[in-house]
Amino acid sequence: MMTKKEILNAAAEIFRIKGYHATSMNDIAEAVNLQKASLYHHVSSKQDILLELLDQALELLTGEIIGIAQDENLPTNTKLRQMIYAYLNALINHVDLSSVLLMEHRSLDPERHTRHVPNRDRFEALWREAIEEGMQTGVFCCVDTDLASRNLLGAMNWIITWYNPKGTLSVNDIADQTASLFLNGLKGK
Repeated sequence: MMTKKEILNAAAEIFRIKGYHATSMNDIAEAVNLQKASLYHHVSSKQDILLELLDQALELLTGEIIGIAQDENLPTNTKLRQMIYAYLNALINHVDLSSVLLMEHRSLDPERHTRHVPNRDRFEALWREAIEEGMQTGVFCCVDTDLASRNLLGAMNWIITWYNPKGTLSVNDIADQTASLFLNGLKGK
């Protein structure tokens, strides 16, 4: 028996490879060996599949960093470094889902996009709050914490497009260099 999870996993892979707009419901049905009509017993529309995948991705990625972000015993620079490691590893370990989140979120219709935005904002707030904490403790120095968190996320997000698991650098090597570059750039005087 086909499960909704299997359908969503197949859809994420196809969306990553072909893109949301180039993927048909028939493509998804074929990938899971269902008739198109049978697929609609599990999912109501391609837009609903996309929204579920985006929510699933944010839940997964948030789950990877929230414990670190909320750990009051970690020094801020250690906290941000660990968040970077966890996030980059999660992006690569779940590349289909991550790719859908980062590349296809603009494909949501306005109603579903409005439902998605609060989840995205909660995720981004974890990064901004970690940087703000560093500002308050004098560990970091930056002009705009919103811009700093968006720059960090933007730099990390592109790993899904260029990372090569057979390359010379592991995800942890990349995380270490990214964290060092960013943290040294944030250091107070």
